[in-house]
Amino acid sequence: MSKIKTIYISCLILLGAVSQSAHCQETNRFEISKQLEIFNALVKEVEMFYVDSVEVDKMVRRGIDAMLKGFDPYTQYIPEENMDALKYITTGEYAGIGALIEQRKRGVVIAEPYEGMPAQLAGLKTGDIIISIDTTDVTTMTSNEVSELLKGVPNSKVTVTVRRPLEPKPKKFELIRKQIVITQVPYYGVRGDGTGYIYLSGFTDKSASEVKAAFEDLKQNHRIKSLILDLRDNGGGILDAAVQIVNMFVPKGKEVVSTRGKIPQRDLIYRTSLEPVDTVIPIAVLINGNSASAAEIVCGALQDLDRAVLVGERSYGKGLVQSTRDLPYNGKVKITISKYYIPSGRCIQQIDYAHRNADGSASAIPDSLTHLFHTANGRPVRDGGGIRPDFEIEEKDLPTMLYYLVNDDILLDYVNEWAAKHKSIPAPEQFVYSDKDYEGFKEYISERNFTYDRQSEKYLKELEQVAEYEGYIDGDTTLFADLKTRLTPDLTHDLDRHKDEIKRLIATKISQRYYYQKGEIIESLKNDNTLTKALEVLTDSELYRKTLGRPEE
Repeated sequence: MSKIKTIYISCLILLGAVSQSAHCQETNRFEISKQLEIFNALVKEVEMFYVDSVEVDKMVRRGIDAMLKGFDPYTQYIPEENMDALKYITTGEYAGIGALIEQRKRGVVIAEPYEGMPAQLAGLKTGDIIISIDTTDVTTMTSNEVSELLKGVPNSKVTVTVRRPLEPKPKKFELIRKQIVITQVPYYGVRGDGTGYIYLSGFTDKSASEVKAAFEDLKQNHRIKSLILDLRDNGGGILDAAVQIVNMFVPKGKEVVSTRGKIPQRDLIYRTSLEPVDTVIPIAVLINGNSASAAEIVCGALQDLDRAVLVGERSYGKGLVQSTRDLPYNGKVKITISKYYIPSGRCIQQIDYAHRNADGSASAIPDSLTHLFHTANGRPVRDGGGIRPDFEIEEKDLPTMLYYLVNDDILLDYVNEWAAKHKSIPAPEQFVYSDKDYEGFKEYISERNFTYDRQSEKYLKELEQVAEYEGYIDGDTTLFADLKTRLTPDLTHDLDRHKDEIKRLIATKISQRYYYQKGEIIESLKNDNTLTKALEVLTDSELYRKTLGRPEE
C-alpha cells in the first residue's frame, strides 16, 4: 500500500471518528433537552391538577435529591439558604454563639459550649435545654431550626432561655454573636518520652497552618524526638490542606496526589511546592474506619513515600473528589468530578458506585479484586478498601449498653448532678473517676429504672420465629426457654461486666464538662491501645527503620 493511500485511509478513519463523536454529542444534547421538557411539563401538570395542594419547591427538591442519590452520597444540591453550611465545611467559620447543640428526647440541648466563645463565657452549660430564642418558642423545633435561629450577624444580640436540670426556674442569657472559628487542632502535647502528639479533627483552609504552629511549638519548646499525628475520626475536607500538611514532612517537588476525571484537561497533579519543615523526624499516623478523604490522602501519601508508619484500623476508603458548580438562584451543586490517586498510583475508593446491584445498592470492592502497588521503597500496598495501616490494632467493640446510655438522657442527668456536687476537678491528665463514684452511678441508674435492648435478645426472637415457621419447634416451648432466661437483661450484671468501658465513658463526659474538647481528648487517650503501639514503634528505632525500609527478598 502506498504511503499516500495510507494517509488517505487514516484521514477517512479520523473524519469518521470525529463525525461519530459529533453525532453522539448531538444525540446527547437532544436527550437532555427532551428530558428537561418532560420534567417541566410534569411539574406543571401535577401542580395544576393533583387533588390536594402541592408545595412545588419540596416536590422538585425530592426529585433533585432522588436523582443525585443515584450517583454517590457526595454529589448534592445546595440551595442558597444552605450556603452557610458549605462555608463552614471549607473554612470552619460561622457567625453564632459558639456551641454544639443536639436533639434529645426532651428537646434541643447544649451538647458542648466551645471554650472561650459567647455561649461558654455567658454561662451556658452542657445539658441546658433551649426553650426559647429571643421571643420564639423552640420547644417543638428540630436542632437544625434552632441552629438557624442561633446564627446571625456578628455583634448582634440574642437572648437564649434554657431550662437547666436540677433548677426549678428557667434561666435567661443575653449573648453577643461573634464570628466563630472552630480550631482544627483542639489539642496537642507531649506523650511518653519526648513524642509530640497532634490531634487534627478536619481539613479546612486553616488546618495546615494550625498543624505547623503546633509542630513548631513542640519542636522548639518541648524538644520532641518523634511525632504522632492523630487522624482518627477525621472525615476529611479540603484537598489543598492535605497537600500542605504532607509538604511539611517531605521534600519540595514530590508528588502527593493526582486527580483524574471525565475531562482530561482538568486532570491535576499536586506536588509539594514549599521547603519542608522537617524531613527526618520519625512519624506515626493514627487512623481508623472513620478516617476519610483528605485524611486518607495524608496518611496514604506518607505511607507511599515511606515517610511515616501507620497505626490503627483500615481507613474509610473515599477516593473521590468533589467540586462545586454554580446554579441559578445562587444555589450550587457539589459534584464528584474525579478520583484521586496517591503516589504509588493506587486509588483507595472502597465502594463501587458505578456498578450497582439489582436492588440499586452499591457494594464494596472485595479484597480479592484489588491490585498490588508499591511504595517508594518497594513495600507492597493495595488499592480499593481504604488504607491499611502498617500496624493493625483491632479496637474492642463497645457493648450496645453504652449506645443506650449515650442516647438516653440518664447519663446526661447523672453528669449534671455529679458536676453540681464538684465545683472543680484536677487537670484531665490527673483526673480519675473512682470506683466509689461508679458505685454511686450504679445506684443512680438502678433507681431511674433504666432499660435497654440487647442485640442477642433481638436475634434470638428472630431465630425463634424462623425456627417455628420451618417446623423445628413443633410445640416444644422449652427449646428456647433456657436461652431466653440467660439473655434476659440483668442491669446489675451488665454494669459490673462492662464496668471499665462505662467508667471511661463517664470520665470522658466529665472531663469534657470542665475542660471542653481538650479535656475529652486527653481523657480518651488514657488506655488507648493504638496510641500505645505508636509510642512503642517510635521508641524502637530499629523496628521503625525496618517497617519503612525496602523489603528483604
